[in-house]
Amino acid sequence: MAKRADPPDDDFDTGDDGGRLLRVGGGHGLSLSERLAARVSASLYATPLHRLRLRGRFPLKLLGVPEDPVPGDAGVGERIAAGRMVHAGQTVMVRAIDFTERAHGAAWRDWANGWDWLRDLAAHTSDRKAGAAVAEPIVKCWLAQFGDFNADAWRADVTGRRLLFALGHAPLILSSSDQVYRSAVLSALATWARHLDRAAFRLPDGMPKAWALAGLYAAGVLIPGGEARTARAMAGLDNLLGALVLPDGGIATRAPVDAQALAELLLFAAGCCPAVSLRAPPLFANTLSRLVPNLRGLALGDGIVGAWHGGAAMAPARLDMLAKRSATGAALTRGGRWSGYHRLSAAKTIVVVDAGPPPLARVAAGGHAGTLAFELSDGSERVITNCGGSRGLLVPLSPALAAGLRTTSAHSTLTIADTNSTRIRDAGTGTGEVGALGVGVEEVTCQVRGSEQGQWLEAGHDGYARRFGMMVARRLFLSPDGQDLRGEDVIEPAPKSGFQRRPERDFAVRFHLGPGVAATPTADGAGALLKLPLGRVWAMKTRSGAVTIEPSLWIDPAGTVHKTQQLVISGRTDKAAASIGWSFRRAGK
Repeated sequence: MAKRADPPDDDFDTGDDGGRLLRVGGGHGLSLSERLAARVSASLYATPLHRLRLRGRFPLKLLGVPEDPVPGDAGVGERIAAGRMVHAGQTVMVRAIDFTERAHGAAWRDWANGWDWLRDLAAHTSDRKAGAAVAEPIVKCWLAQFGDFNADAWRADVTGRRLLFALGHAPLILSSSDQVYRSAVLSALATWARHLDRAAFRLPDGMPKAWALAGLYAAGVLIPGGEARTARAMAGLDNLLGALVLPDGGIATRAPVDAQALAELLLFAAGCCPAVSLRAPPLFANTLSRLVPNLRGLALGDGIVGAWHGGAAMAPARLDMLAKRSATGAALTRGGRWSGYHRLSAAKTIVVVDAGPPPLARVAAGGHAGTLAFELSDGSERVITNCGGSRGLLVPLSPALAAGLRTTSAHSTLTIADTNSTRIRDAGTGTGEVGALGVGVEEVTCQVRGSEQGQWLEAGHDGYARRFGMMVARRLFLSPDGQDLRGEDVIEPAPKSGFQRRPERDFAVRFHLGPGVAATPTADGAGALLKLPLGRVWAMKTRSGAVTIEPSLWIDPAGTVHKTQQLVISGRTDKAAASIGWSFRRAGK
């Protein structure tokens, strides 16, 4: 993950937030030895020896049923009850279902094999008998196809999900009077837990390992005789969360959707203990007490958390649910010394800035090249935003659009030579999977301070240093009344650069406008008037050239594509340097 170095000496006020975040080895994914070990493990799982290890007594019953804290999609559940399993743009008829069919797509298969659909079915009906009549035939079909190890269906993270959803929605799959079927389900639960006893701990640190260990923990608590398994799973979670969750509550992948998923996962796993009249280990509550305030600090005035580093924008309802179930409640984190996100706010105005390096390739495949981008809201309305993200949407975006959202140009930040500040790799699989980020931004410096005169943020990155011999910095100032946001983007020659001669480069500073914001150019061409949907007006000006208004888009949490506009300040460096000053001022109160 990114490492934080000690901040340099400065004259900032006590309590200032800042320092250096380093992306050490950021472009490198799993090592060759790690990839080989994963392949060897997968091949061993298909051997008779592993099948022998999976043998054992199956439980006669479960000790309890935990509450699933996350509401499912009742509409999806209704379609399942009608005989259609719909997910990620794929529709598969239940009557002729083949879970092994590759044409269904990886996202659909993971959802189906992880039994996530039980959550949606439970949201559709509170009638256990009616729900079981739908779920049990699907489960019976799945068990017939995957009774033995299958590389996709038995993948450790998918198996962890399946255990959690099966245990959390046990009434839907264990209400049958058919004792042969009940025994088969209970035997399968125990078998998957034995598989995870080995497979979960061989995963690299990341969200897949969190799912695997959470499922293993749930099995240890709810399947009789699982005390030793519970202890091993808790030790594994303790180590993993120490690496995955940063001291300020951010997450190593830098994607808020991952922090949300992890928080919901911990709530689900923690609920296993009350289901058997035990107290949940403090690890769950302590981790949530850091995760949730950090997430809340990323929300703008509309309650939506932006689409940072691959994930889609997050709807307010999920964040509100986490706040109600967390001991920290409505608390929020303003400065991310480790996560790299910072929040400036005054009166009705909120600014959220990404002042950290992109995530490491080994922990996140879908990061964005949007370093130093920011979002701005006035009350409940977005003024400046980034274009969006794709991971977490119910219906996937087209591969071309999803790829475009990752670029620097899709963010409200500066771009040099129409080039991404961090390279975006092609996954090279031919399956539409996203590639990890390569070389580019390795170090981000940031200082934040506040006083009665306002709030200041100054940050810089080295994403263009190797390619063009140039450094980038952004300075922001927010007035105490929230009506004046001033900024300056600076390009400077990189120190100690191997470039003897730096060719001049074109640059563009982009400000993507929120949905419904109408932009009208000023008479001098050096700014624009922005009318928000509720009638408030902001004036944008620059002292560094002309402002053009161009088409843009924004993807909301439901995946709807909104046609919007963007303001663009364009120019060209002079002696590998440039200074672009700009401001946004609200007209009236």
